[in-house]
Amino acid sequence: MYAYLLLLAALLSRVIPHSGWFGFTAVGGSLLYFGARRNWREMLLPVAALAAVDYYLTVFAYGYSFHAQDYLVTWGWYAAAIVLGRILLGSKVSVLRVASAAILGPTSFFLVSNYAVWLGSHYPGGMYAPGLGGLLTCYVAGLPFYGRDLVSTGLVLTLAFGVPTAVRHMADGRHLAERQSL
Repeated sequence: MYAYLLLLAALLSRVIPHSGWFGFTAVGGSLLYFGARRNWREMLLPVAALAAVDYYLTVFAYGYSFHAQDYLVTWGWYAAAIVLGRILLGSKVSVLRVASAAILGPTSFFLVSNYAVWLGSHYPGGMYAPGLGGLLTCYVAGLPFYGRDLVSTGLVLTLAFGVPTAVRHMADGRHLAERQSL
């Protein structure tokens, strides 16, 4: 159930105007958590829901025409993030595994999505120059978004995995204290 609540938070963090949130999005963290906590049969639901939000934002919020091929890399990454969550956090959760997911998720999106942007716009007269210089320029332009994604994903995963663990430890400590006082 909690995975679905995080997915809803991710959808809302994309749709609700949030310029004061410094680019916060719950997408990466929620996909990693969904992969860790839900079974394989449910894995297409987050991808489909986020794809629907991408359509809505493109057509209705931004007023552009929608071309599905422009989103294939993003949708592929959504699925890959779910698989990464399953691999890193599905069977065992530790601080190291959560930290690894919080770094690998945004880093993989940063590398793949910016490469796709460069690949689609490095022709003569395009946004980025052909060659390594243009690719590096594209990556540099994406750095502010990458930093915000690292913070957002780290925060979502810390809350998603850390709060239940902290509550469990506090409850265990309270039960231990009650037993010792008897």
